[in-house]
Amino acid sequence: MKQLTSSMSQEGNALRISGPLTIGTVSAQLDITEQLATISIIDLAQVEAVDSAAVSLLLAWLRQAQQRSVTISFNNIPDNLLSLARLYGVAEFLPLSPAHS
Repeated sequence: MKQLTSSMSQEGNALRISGPLTIGTVSAQLDITEQLATISIIDLAQVEAVDSAAVSLLLAWLRQAQQRSVTISFNNIPDNLLSLARLYGVAEFLPLSPAHS
């Protein structure tokens, strides 16, 4: 059985996330401390699947940024991830791109 993994790549000031953000993959993506020095955007356009762990991951990244006084925004958030964030009542805490505000 093929194991699904997610990955990160940095392009300029954007951190691009691809693959699934699920309970099985988010722990590998949890710490973005090193990237926070040079990013301001987390682009989720290539995220393929999400579950409630993805919402927790976005909040963890936001906490890491706030602790370092860095402003980040989430761009191209998948609709199903935004729906989960709304369901859990945390969507208003996520700095989203204008298209999802």
